[in-house]
Amino acid sequence: MTDEGMLERIATRRAELDLLEEELVKQLADVRVERDELVVAGRVVQRISEQGFGEYLSLAPPAPEVQVGGRSVLLIPARAAGIDPDVLPQDYQRLVAIVREAAGPVTVRAVGEVLGLPVEVRGKLEPLRAKLNRLADRAWLRKLADGRLTIAF
Repeated sequence: MTDEGMLERIATRRAELDLLEEELVKQLADVRVERDELVVAGRVVQRISEQGFGEYLSLAPPAPEVQVGGRSVLLIPARAAGIDPDVLPQDYQRLVAIVREAAGPVTVRAVGEVLGLPVEVRGKLEPLRAKLNRLADRAWLRKLADGRLTIAF
C-alpha cells in the first residue's frame, strides 16, 4: 500500500472518530442534564416527604409530563397492578405494543426496523435503546440476559 493510500485511510478513520466523538459529547451533555434534573427531583421528593406529604405521592395519578428546572420532563411511571400502558406517553405505548406483538423476544434493532429507523447507521438506535431500557427499568418490559426484550405482563 502506498503512503498516499495509508494517509487516506488514516484521514477517513480520523473523520469517523471525530463524528463519533461529537455524538458522545452530545450524549454526555444529555446525561449530565438528566442527572442534574434528577438531583432537583430528589430534593423535591425529600422536602415533600419531610413535610409529611409523602403518603399522598403514591395516591396521585401518574402525570405524563412535569416541569423540572423550567423544562418539561416526561415521566414514565413504574408498572403496578391496575395500571395500563395507556398511562405512558404515546411513543412509549407504541414501543410496548411492538414488543407485545412480536412472536418472541426482540432486539432493539428489530424494534427500530418496525419503526422505520435507519438501523444500519451507527448511533441512530441509541435513543430508542434508552427508551426501551427505561421501560424495562420500570417493569413495562423485561430485558433478557442477552439484551433482547420481551413483554413483562
